Amino acid sequence: MQALEIIARKRDGSEHSEDEIRFLLNGYLAGTVADYQMAAWLMAVCTRGMTRSETLALTHALVESGEVLELSDIEGVKVDKHSTGGVGDKVTLIAAPLAAACGVKVPKLSGRALAHTGGTLDKLESVPGLTVDLEPERFKRQVREIGLAVAAQSPRMVPADRALYALRDVTATVPSLPLIASSVMSKKLAAGADAIVLDVKAGRGAFMPDVPSAVELAREMVDLGESAGRRTVALVTAMDNPLGRTVGNALEVAEALEVLGGGGDAELRDVSVVVAGEMCRLAGIDADVERVLSAGGGRETFEQMLAAQGGRLEAGLPEAAVRLEVKAEAGGWVEGIDALEVGLTNLALGAGRLRKEDRIDPGAGISIERGVGEEVRAGDVLAVIHAASSALAEAAAPRLRAAWRLAAAPVERPPHVLERVAT
Repeated sequence: MQALEIIARKRDGSEHSEDEIRFLLNGYLAGTVADYQMAAWLMAVCTRGMTRSETLALTHALVESGEVLELSDIEGVKVDKHSTGGVGDKVTLIAAPLAAACGVKVPKLSGRALAHTGGTLDKLESVPGLTVDLEPERFKRQVREIGLAVAAQSPRMVPADRALYALRDVTATVPSLPLIASSVMSKKLAAGADAIVLDVKAGRGAFMPDVPSAVELAREMVDLGESAGRRTVALVTAMDNPLGRTVGNALEVAEALEVLGGGGDAELRDVSVVVAGEMCRLAGIDADVERVLSAGGGRETFEQMLAAQGGRLEAGLPEAAVRLEVKAEAGGWVEGIDALEVGLTNLALGAGRLRKEDRIDPGAGISIERGVGEEVRAGDVLAVIHAASSALAEAAAPRLRAAWRLAAAPVERPPHVLERVAT
């Protein structure tokens, strides 16, 4: 078997065998398949696509390239939750502890922020003292005792995916449905859960620009999960507008605590309850999620998790040195808030990262004062910028103001959960 033959077969539209895919991946990790050869194959996949069986074989080969977290010694159905990334998306911080409070075992391996979308690990690390680097036994003990642990993925898990993604990023081969689906699901399968709830974002601030493409990706990932023996459900949710009232790490933790305490943004609360409900259903638990939320069970579980991972909420969350109000120049009703522009503004404030090695300012971010559907008068505060310096805040203000789109007549807030995808 030779790499050149395999590349040519995909170039010509032929279907790969499992052995061919495994040969390519193993050779790439071992250095016997060169970067330029793997790049040629990735481009052939982008052009020709992959069959369902090929995508499943690629997913399994990615999983087999590294360690797999073994969770069979934890009783009950273990349910993971994954989001494809959005602006102001702190649903994991709400839905995961809420599901755990209902009795679901939630072992969650999360990622960091990159570009305009936030990362769950960065948000959690804004809590003083908290660590996301948990050894497997500590991680599993915490899931047993509290029902929930959120940690960083070991670098030894799915190394082939990490290598492939780095190459895809510089060869214009990221936007391929089978490559995206296998990348996401290989990490979820390696994380060891029995069932998976996927939150696939669609819209201006998401990786998938429209609902049909998000639904297609959701179906692909659900099929991969089910074919691998994991109960899998996907929700397609809107990401044209930021989710909730805050964007930024410490700000989003504070908002999650507010929602878990019974307050906060209604849309954020509702979608978090829907996600937690799906997690309960996959675990076979008949729970009144709303009642558990109202009783404070989710907040108690979240605070227990933070404390177990070294977090000290009593020390206070980081706050920015400067706060700058961004005011409306005209009146009307908020028709939309450009999630991408808000995300990019947040990035410029230091709350995100362009490169993995960039440092994050945990106190930086944006508070949304006038949301979609609300009336605005000239001079009203649209948002508050939280920044390390006046220069940063003032530079960000014009771009942030331009993200608000006003209408002359009242508008309704659009639905957030757009479609449910399951087998």
